[in-house]
Order: sequence, then C-alpha cells, then structure tokens
Amino acid sequence: MSRLPLPYTVTKREEETADTVSLTLEPVAEPLPPFTPGQFAMVYGFPRGEVPLSVSGTTVTGRGLVHTVRAVGAVTRALHALRAGQQVGVRGPFGTGWDLPAARGHDVLVVAGGLGLAPLRPLIQRVLADAPQHGSVSVLIGARTPADLLYREQSREWGRTARVAVTVDRPAPDWTGEVGVVTDLLDRTPRRPGRTTAFLCGPEVMMRATARELVQRGIPAARVRLSLERTMRCGTGHCGQCQLGPLLLCRDGPVIGWDRAAPLLSVREL
Repeated sequence: MSRLPLPYTVTKREEETADTVSLTLEPVAEPLPPFTPGQFAMVYGFPRGEVPLSVSGTTVTGRGLVHTVRAVGAVTRALHALRAGQQVGVRGPFGTGWDLPAARGHDVLVVAGGLGLAPLRPLIQRVLADAPQHGSVSVLIGARTPADLLYREQSREWGRTARVAVTVDRPAPDWTGEVGVVTDLLDRTPRRPGRTTAFLCGPEVMMRATARELVQRGIPAARVRLSLERTMRCGTGHCGQCQLGPLLLCRDGPVIGWDRAAPLLSVREL
C-alpha cells in the first residue's frame, strides 16, 4: 500500500453518461500494488485535492487502473474534466474487497444501483471469468433514468453468460424495459438461498431494502455483502471522518457483511 500518491497518466477518457466518465490511468513509473475487486484508491486531482474512488477496472497490462467518476463536487469535477495526457496522483490500495473466494461453489447475485455498478464491475468480470467455480450468476441493475445507465454495451455482453435484468425509476419515451425499484427484480433470481452469496452497492436506502429482503428469503446475513460510503479523508483510519459506529470504513470497510452493517445502519445519523 502506498500512503503517498504516485503519478499516473490519463490514457483514455470514455463518456458513460452526461456527468460520468471512465478514466484509464497508467503509471508514470512504478505502479501501485494490485487492487482486489471492491477496494478503492485515493485519487488526487491537481490542484483541487483528492477523493476516494473505487476501482472499476484494470488494464490489460495489469499495471493500469480504471476509475468511473461522476462530477458532483470540486474534486470530481476536476477529475471529470481531465483529458488524455494529463496526470493525477493515486495512492492505495485501501479497504476491504468483496471476498470472492468465500463465494466459490455458490450462486452469485449482484445488485447495483446507479454509480454502485462501478465497484461491482470488476467483481462481475472476475466471476464470469471463473464461471466453473460458481453456480448461476445474476446481475440486477437499477438507475434513475435510462440516460443514467452505466456500461450498456458491457451489460449486454454479461447477458450472454449471466442473468442480467435492468430497471429504471423514470422511463424515457422510448424505454421498453422494466420500470420500478431494483428489488422488484429479485423474483427472477435462482432460489437456492443457502447456496447464494449476494453483493450490493448503490444508494444506502436501496442496499438496506435489498439486504432485508434477501435475508427474509433465506440468504444468511453474513453472505449479503455491501459496500458502504462515508466521507473519507486519509484512507488509513487516522482522521476518523469515515467512522460508522465501531468501524472506520476506509480500514474496516467499505465492504462488510449485512450481519455487521444491519445494526449500524438502523441508527439514525445526527
């Protein structure tokens, strides 16, 4: 793990939606240590500052990183505006991963809401690449509108080997797919609750509702894994900004089981 940012160069900028881009970064010299799916990096956009960003992919060389960025604040707007050839500082890897080895031999259920599909994308790719080690694979994707859907072409590719279902909250005039919340899609997934591991990422209200529904359907709470988001400043567990009860999410998370998350998320924030 690098606590100091290393220089990376933007080699590709791909527009995902009107306010979201995927940036491919290659190291100027030595790369950071390998990231596991679910971990994040602290990315420094000169001169604005740094933000935590989940890794949404790696390059063919294995040295580069892909980050999907939505322009919502000063730093992310600066990162969103980057073009090929410009540099950023990156440090990491930080946090816990999705713990894919624990899902071997199980059906895999992935539930993503909005930008939550970004940290789940490496997991989906890894699971599909290691298909013989798992049972069935289901990917449920929710978004506010069709225009907010990420990785459309890649989602269609996943549908060749996995069950992929997509829903939106507000349809466009030409939308012919599902309309509603992502939990409406759960009936389309296999019913082997004792042999299923679920991975969730998205708005907290979506994850709470989905996790509760999955536990009611018989999936053990410890096998419902979710990625939690809190303000992160240091990435090393020292500043305390990301505290959630007894956890520091940059160190003890962001991925934790619902058995640990449920009592913490039931407490209202002050």
